[in-house]
Amino acid sequence: MPRIATVDPATAEGQARTLLGRVEKALGVTPNMMRAMANSPAVLDAYLQFSGALSKGRLPGRVQEQIALVAAVENECGYCLAAHTVLGARAGLSEDDLVAGRSAQASDPKVEAALTFAKSIIASKGFVTDADLEKVRAAGYDDGEIGEIVAAVALNTFTNYFNSVGQTTLDFPAVEGVALRD
Repeated sequence: MPRIATVDPATAEGQARTLLGRVEKALGVTPNMMRAMANSPAVLDAYLQFSGALSKGRLPGRVQEQIALVAAVENECGYCLAAHTVLGARAGLSEDDLVAGRSAQASDPKVEAALTFAKSIIASKGFVTDADLEKVRAAGYDDGEIGEIVAAVALNTFTNYFNSVGQTTLDFPAVEGVALRD
């Protein structure tokens, strides 16, 4: 049972209604996470602006989705794992890419370096080692892209925590066979 109520887009008012309308237009649906965030339009707006800004960065959407999968597993968020499995497939990730990404693996060594770095950021709470930075740089990432990896981890950790605190009702197909807390 959810611990944070969801806002019905049909009865939402003011900025919450506007933001939920943008979500519906962009995705064709209004996921429960965003409905719950709409209790504070500031929270939903912050999420939408942050994710929108990152979508304009240099990290491909596929890589951002793989980072989201790593974060979901590392932070034990079943909601985000389910959501990013669907979104990752829409971004062109194969079933093999989706499964491998959960454990920070990829067929492309450069992508795997980004996923390993993302996993290190989460595990170390941002206190990565010089060796971690050397590895991601050696794979071909510059400081701007490294910043985007950090930002993707931060954004996904926010949604992981939001959904874990709120126990958001799953509205994506559950991912079976992955041991998570929720």
